[in-house]
Amino acid sequence: MPPGSYCRKTSAVWLRLANRQTPGFTRSVHRMSEFGNELARLMLARGVGVRELARQVPCNPGHISNLKNGRARPSPELALALDRALAADGELVAAWEASRQPIPASPLASIAPDADLYGRITRAVDEPLRIDVPVVEWLEHTLAEHRRVEDSVGARPLLGLIRSQLATVADFTHSARGPLADRLVGLAAEYAQFMAWMCIDVHDHAAGLAWYDRAHDWAQEAGDANMAATTLSMKAHMAWSTGDPRRCVQMAQAARWYSRRVTPGVQGMAAQMEARGHALAGDAGPARSLLDQAQALIERAAGTPEDEPAWMYFYGEDWFALQRGMAELHLRNYGAAADLLTAGLETLPESYRRDRAWYGACLVSAHTGAGDAEQAEAVALRFAADIAEVNSYARGELLDAAGKLHSVGAPQAEVIRSALGDEKP
Repeated sequence: MPPGSYCRKTSAVWLRLANRQTPGFTRSVHRMSEFGNELARLMLARGVGVRELARQVPCNPGHISNLKNGRARPSPELALALDRALAADGELVAAWEASRQPIPASPLASIAPDADLYGRITRAVDEPLRIDVPVVEWLEHTLAEHRRVEDSVGARPLLGLIRSQLATVADFTHSARGPLADRLVGLAAEYAQFMAWMCIDVHDHAAGLAWYDRAHDWAQEAGDANMAATTLSMKAHMAWSTGDPRRCVQMAQAARWYSRRVTPGVQGMAAQMEARGHALAGDAGPARSLLDQAQALIERAAGTPEDEPAWMYFYGEDWFALQRGMAELHLRNYGAAADLLTAGLETLPESYRRDRAWYGACLVSAHTGAGDAEQAEAVALRFAADIAEVNSYARGELLDAAGKLHSVGAPQAEVIRSALGDEKP
C-alpha cells in the first residue's frame, strides 16, 4: 500500500464510526481534516511554523492552528495564499477543492454531475457500501477527462486532485461486491498508473515506481492484462527517462510476455519501448526491427480503436512517427530524426502541449546534431514557451542542445537560453 494511504483510510473509517448518526457532520469534518493534513504536511516539509506562516500570509496564528487540526475551513482566497506561501504548486488548492466537493475534480463541464448524480456521489463518499454503477461510470469518465487535461497543463496542477480521487476509489474497493468490486479494482489500477506517470513528470521517481508497482498489483487482482502489461511498459519508459537502456529493454520484454492476452495497441507499446531501449544503447538493428513490429501492431489497432483500452487514446499511427524520430535521434541519424519529428509534430494536436514541448525539444536536438544551428534556433523559439511552462524534461533537452551549440561557438545558443530565461554559459 502506498505511503500515507493507510493513515488516510484509517482516519476516514474512524470518523465514520465516531459519527455514525451524523453523516453530514462526518463528511464536513473529514474534508476539513484532509485539508489540515495536507497543510501540516507541507509546513513540516518546508520547515515553516505556525507563526511564520501566519506572518507570511498574513493571518491569525490561531486560525492557522485550527486549519491544521481540521477545526476550520479556509476561504478560497486564504487557501490560495497558503498554497503560494508554501510553494505547493496547487496541491493545497486541490485539498481545498476537496473540502467543498464529495470527490474533488477539475471544473470541467464534461464531468459536472447533475443533481441526482451529485447526490449519489455524496452518499457513496459518506457510506461506501452505497457505491453504485453511475458513480463508478462518473469516476471512469472523470479519469479520462483529467488525462486529457494533463496533456495540456502538465502534472503539477493535477497531482492533488488525482491523489484525492485515487484515495476515494481505493476506499470504494473495500466496500463494493461482485462485478462492481472487480471494476473498481481495475479503475484503481488505472488511477495508480496515471498517478505514477505524473510523479515521474515532476521527477519524483521513487513515488512513480511505487505507484507503478501498486497499479500492476491491482491490475493483476482485477484480471486486467492490458493494464498489467501497460504498467511494465511504463516502467520501461521510466528506465529510458533515467538513461538505463538495459532495464528499459528488460521491462519492455516483461510487458511483451502478456502479448497473447492484450490488444494490438498494448502490444505495440511494449515493442516500441523495447525498441527505444535498444536505440538508447546504440543497437540500430534490433531497434529498427522492433519499430517495424510495433508499427504493424499499431496499424492493426487503428482498424478497431474501440477495442483498445481508454488510456491508449493517444497511441496512433501519426504519433508513432515521433517515436521513430526519437529512436533515430538516439542512433545519431539526425537527418532522418528531424524529418520524422517534423512530420509527427505537424499532426500532433495543439492541446497536447506537454508532448509538443518534448518532441519540439527533440527536434532542436536533431537539428543541432545535424549542424543546422539556424533551424535549431527557429524550432526552439517556436516551442520555448510551452517547454518552460509544462515540461521540465524538455527544458533539460533544450538546454543540452544549447550547450552543444555553445561548444562550437554558435550564437544561437544564447538565443535559446534567453528564451528559457537561462543565460548562463
